[in-house]
Amino acid sequence: MAKQRTPDGPPPPPPVQKLRIQYARRGRLRHSSTRDFGRALERALRRSGVPMAYSAGFHPHPKISYANGAATGAASEAEYFEISVTEQVDPDAVATALDEALPDGLDIVTVVEARPGGLADLLQASRWELRFPGVEVADLEVAVAGFLAEERIEVERMFKRGVKSYDARGPVEWARTGLDEDGCAILAMVVRHTTPAVRPDDVLSAITAATSFAPPRSPIATRLAQGIWSSETESVADPLAAD
Repeated sequence: MAKQRTPDGPPPPPPVQKLRIQYARRGRLRHSSTRDFGRALERALRRSGVPMAYSAGFHPHPKISYANGAATGAASEAEYFEISVTEQVDPDAVATALDEALPDGLDIVTVVEARPGGLADLLQASRWELRFPGVEVADLEVAVAGFLAEERIEVERMFKRGVKSYDARGPVEWARTGLDEDGCAILAMVVRHTTPAVRPDDVLSAITAATSFAPPRSPIATRLAQGIWSSETESVADPLAAD
């Protein structure tokens, strides 16, 4: 029987604290992928001196877990991840140091000590805003009304195992049109998190399929919040807020 190899040296220090972190993805950094952000985050953690906990084994990795990242190309004010550290730290100090170490456009919003339970369980829905330059708000309103009148609208997306068809209407809890401060037509909506995830471009594809709506160019999508969905208030609650 072959002798089992074990890593040289002592095991890494155990984690003593877990932090939950909200960050924003703004401007040109909305085009960064989850992998791009992961690399930038690991560099920032090293530069800021955060006492990261690492996995054991021959190739230790910092203990970071990501939750429900927005698709590449979408801006967001509400992205989340967790880290484990080997010393008790001040969350506010970590927020300041990490924000200074990250590039502009990847901005730390809040750092809190993690409560019991999984972060992913608290991310039940997202509130989105889609901005439609060059579109009349009346035309957008008619299109959204046609979309909401349907019970189910199938869309398709390519996945690793091939094309999959799924409903992009059911997860949309509400959708409302309006104008932003610059007079641009906007669509605000809350979308429940499902598997597969229904993204803003899926909703737009469903609107187009249900109506004759054809914007001259793709809208600018921004996730304004994600968290616990309340059907009573029709709102998305902050997942990092105290109980």
